[in-house]
Amino acid sequence: MSDASLQELADHLAEKQPDMLAGHSIAFGELTVEIAAADAPRVFEFLRADRTTRFSTLIDITAVDYPQREKRFDLVWHLLSMYRNHRIRVKAQVRADEIVPSITGIFPAADWYEREVFDMFGIFFSGHGDLRRILTDYGFRGHPLRKDFPTTGYTEVRYDEALKRVVYEPVKLTQEYRQFDFMSPWEGAEYVLPGDEKAEAQK
Repeated sequence: MSDASLQELADHLAEKQPDMLAGHSIAFGELTVEIAAADAPRVFEFLRADRTTRFSTLIDITAVDYPQREKRFDLVWHLLSMYRNHRIRVKAQVRADEIVPSITGIFPAADWYEREVFDMFGIFFSGHGDLRRILTDYGFRGHPLRKDFPTTGYTEVRYDEALKRVVYEPVKLTQEYRQFDFMSPWEGAEYVLPGDEKAEAQK
């Protein structure tokens, strides 16, 4: 869509839902509208039902973590109108302890998306019928897409041959794996790379 068409859509939303839209922006050919998380069900019901918008398909739900902010997360929904052939991005700022209303009653496809956001970021959704982890294990600690989650995680999983079962253990890194060498071998390493000694022996 052209920026003019996106602006018309934004103006329509601002006219019809002035109390629920906190703002909007147009960048890179995409319209983003900002809402309060508590208004999500009313906003999405309108976006789906209004004859001018008819956003029939929920494409995705995700989040972005800004640990330094009071409202730590941007919760982001992407919608598609197959009737009007346009897309929209809806954003809401959410505190870490805030509970967001589920939109599964409006878009059933939100079910697994909301579970993924809960699993990866720790954002809770009220009214969700089965809010549990979907990508990590049941006993997993923390939320992997938060910026303060350690890259190594907290535990590692392995199969114990003696116990004949899977065991969970605290992460223990061998010291040699903590020394990362970022020099590209194509730039000329100052040491012999594994396998290069064979070339020397053939001379």
